[in-house]
Amino acid sequence: MATGIKPVRVDKWRLRIDRQDSMVTDATIFASDRIGLEAEAVGQLVDAASLPPVRRVLATADIHVGFGVPIGAVLGMDGAIMPAAVGYDINCGMRLLHTPFRKGEIDVEAVASSIARDVPLGEGQENLPLTCEQAAWVCAEGVGAVPRLAERVKHRAWEAFDEPEFARDLVRIEEQGSMSGDAGAAPGAAMAKGRGQLGTLGGGNHFIEIQEVQALFDADAASSFGLFEHQIVVMIHSGSRRFGYEVADHYMDVAAREPGMEGRRKMLAYLQAESREGQRYIRAMWAAANFGFVNRHIMALLVRRCFNRMVGPVSLPLVYDVTHNMAKLETHGGRPLWVHRKGATRAFGPEQMAGTPFETTGQPIITPGSMGTASYLMVGTGASAESLCSVNHGAGRVLSRTAALGKIKGGRVISPPAITDDEFKRSISHVTLITPNRQKVKEEAPGAYKDIDEVVRIVTECGWARRVARLTPLAVLKG
Repeated sequence: MATGIKPVRVDKWRLRIDRQDSMVTDATIFASDRIGLEAEAVGQLVDAASLPPVRRVLATADIHVGFGVPIGAVLGMDGAIMPAAVGYDINCGMRLLHTPFRKGEIDVEAVASSIARDVPLGEGQENLPLTCEQAAWVCAEGVGAVPRLAERVKHRAWEAFDEPEFARDLVRIEEQGSMSGDAGAAPGAAMAKGRGQLGTLGGGNHFIEIQEVQALFDADAASSFGLFEHQIVVMIHSGSRRFGYEVADHYMDVAAREPGMEGRRKMLAYLQAESREGQRYIRAMWAAANFGFVNRHIMALLVRRCFNRMVGPVSLPLVYDVTHNMAKLETHGGRPLWVHRKGATRAFGPEQMAGTPFETTGQPIITPGSMGTASYLMVGTGASAESLCSVNHGAGRVLSRTAALGKIKGGRVISPPAITDDEFKRSISHVTLITPNRQKVKEEAPGAYKDIDEVVRIVTECGWARRVARLTPLAVLKG
């Protein structure tokens, strides 16, 4: 890994690493003086900028250490695709639903407890049982396969399935929830380990939050999304579960064995996009992306079911569903590039969203903070060419999970926790927390993350997006 190279501040919001040593392009980090940068994450960005097919490299303010490529990085590659620059949780992403209720009009804790009974929390959980054939439908069709699943698979989620609502949902999902995936391109382990996991949350930073619309900044956009002050909304953060992990791990190994990759670690190996293995990875990545879209859709149906059972028939319309771990072929500066967003969200403006419900507002951008702190809904302005039409996917970590929890081995404290139990309890005292592991969840404490308000301020000051609403958590479900 590159070491010792430090970015130079260009202005209030931008730092630059000029091309040097083995780098093939400059790298830009969009961060203010209040955003701490890990030397290792900067080194990973330099490594990414040293890959021969790379033409553009940047990082958003939530940059932190990842596997090979930092989380928060955006890479534009010419004719090449890189599994590690997408990451292990392919199509990890966000979904936001709104309700007709204001804070105080429903029992938030009771609804959250009901959701937790229907949506398994934590690693290794299963929910919706699929045959290999049915899982292949999901891989090929994404959310488009949901009506067929509702007819063929017995599950409580379908109690909330409604055809007209489904049609309204589809146009509010990035890519309408369907990419050109192929189950046959995925490794066998993906199907074996992942096909039973639809409708499960996972662990780590994945969550379901019941939130309050604490403030509105753009009344017109908010109204078009059905939002109002003090409204109850539900935010879901999850991805493709074990299916995506196995796809990523398999193709990182495949890339490392390709000609020309000798001596390159799997975390920095890439594939020629038009090669046989490059095409297979793309189809497998998109199959995992479809799996992630359907996973969030099933969880949203289960959330709707819980509200219906708790308060009677009620509509919970979808605001948007957006991915933040994906590679897509896009045109930037007149050049086709495989844009890899690893912990970064696409931020298209109104013109790029023509023909969708968002052609007047711009693409919705769902930006979570951490449990206990605010999240934001923004919209793209169309003025983000310098970031390859990308913004941060969240607040970003300032502490590793090990640092937050501390390390104990054989009953001996190797390193004390950076966040004490009392500090953690105080930081979430205003929310209802539901989790199967209250000790481990401390690794996701608010103190382990950057200041979401500052991270969002950078995005808006750069002119890439406008704030629509600030959302604060009332109940948090985590694995």
